[in-house]
Amino acid sequence: MVAESPVFTLINPQNGNLAFKLMAFNDASSFDHVQRHNYYSLIWVKQGSGAVRADVKEYDLSGGSLFAFSPYQPFIFLAQHILGVALFFHPDFFCIHKHQAEIACNGVLFNNIYEPPFIGVSEDSSVTLDDVLTQIRNEIQNTTLAQHEILVSYLKIFLIHCSRLKTEQAPLARRDVGAVREPFVLQNLK
Repeated sequence: MVAESPVFTLINPQNGNLAFKLMAFNDASSFDHVQRHNYYSLIWVKQGSGAVRADVKEYDLSGGSLFAFSPYQPFIFLAQHILGVALFFHPDFFCIHKHQAEIACNGVLFNNIYEPPFIGVSEDSSVTLDDVLTQIRNEIQNTTLAQHEILVSYLKIFLIHCSRLKTEQAPLARRDVGAVREPFVLQNLK
């Protein structure tokens, strides 16, 4: 029997919707049907293999892959034995458009129809990302003063590391970071 994986969730007290969630997973049951969430999804598959269908394309899935899905972007994992971590955040919790100048992930990790929605995570990068996730896990359990601000700071650090990885691996993503001067309407249309 497989042990239950820990799930840490923050709910928006104003509307009762998910604000932020961190969960470990040891199978694909959470993602084995079409997902279309109203929040951002970062799914890091540390071990396993299979395929992922996102929008209308299918991608190979292997250990060391981090997938980034925008709100309402459909995806499904076609795998059985995968192990990893998922991080979800609602735009009300952290708006990537408002903080584009700081984190540069819009058009790189999210909302880029020209690049695959994943990055490869090397062993060196995995240590860094795991450290940040440990800090997030510790803070999400700490309900004291300024919890939201600290979680947002760790989320920014995580997103910046992922954006750096993506720009190293994808030449079009690197070009998009330099071309952030696109009007907001064009960014949304793209």
